[in-house]
Amino acid sequence: MNRIAASVDRLLAIMARLRGPDGCPWDREQTLSTLRPYVLEETYEVLEAIDGGDPEAHREELGDLLLQIVFQARIAEEEGRFDFGGVADAISEKLLSRHPHVFGPDARSPEARPDPAAPGVRDSDGVLRQWAAIKKKENEAKGRGKSVLEGVPRELPGLARAERLTEKASRIGFDWPDAAGARAKVAEELGELDEAIASGNRARMEDELGDLLFATANLARKLGIPPEEALRGTLAKFISRFEYVEEGLARRGVAHGDATLEEMDRLWDEAKALSRQNPRTS
Repeated sequence: MNRIAASVDRLLAIMARLRGPDGCPWDREQTLSTLRPYVLEETYEVLEAIDGGDPEAHREELGDLLLQIVFQARIAEEEGRFDFGGVADAISEKLLSRHPHVFGPDARSPEARPDPAAPGVRDSDGVLRQWAAIKKKENEAKGRGKSVLEGVPRELPGLARAERLTEKASRIGFDWPDAAGARAKVAEELGELDEAIASGNRARMEDELGDLLFATANLARKLGIPPEEALRGTLAKFISRFEYVEEGLARRGVAHGDATLEEMDRLWDEAKALSRQNPRTS
């Protein structure tokens, strides 16, 4: 524990020096607004490192993401609002208060234990329902909105946001009992999109397409498949197969734009067949 504390103190000291009078001109110029894109970029790089399965890359990318937290906390400290310790304390208090089945209802330390006679949650679904109920009470006490949908960032990618919104709604029972209902909704929305396309009304087509994407994201949630990750996998597959098409055309001396759709379809089917023989590259 002492080693970890020393490592954190070292990082905070480095950040303070970089922001100090004798620090780095670039670091001193940054604001919370200018740092916004880096938070997203570093988050996605962590996800790529997880997908890559390289522990060293994962460790490094987590460090880059931690830097963004330390950076913002330092700016807030300079402005007299809060510091890194306050950030750590806030999440610690939240974890203690929202896990009464682990730490007890009035826990103040990670060593606390609940009353063995008190009723507890039995499974993950129960934990999520309890979390939502506690969060709702906390928000009401702070004078915030009472909707269970609060806390889902508008900046999330659309599919991921749809997943989180429907997951939050499900915590109070607004959900189908199984994936069959969600699948039927996808079919319903697809039919309505077909009708909109037939009408030629662009606004209606956009509306129905959004409904279909939302219903598909909800079905993915019911199947236990993160829709954003599923799409990322499909994009990687598309890139791999399309590059195979480009390489095939190049081997035949066919320039971009000169190939027929039939030629490209044949190469695409070859790439698809190869990926089925070796799923790891699909």
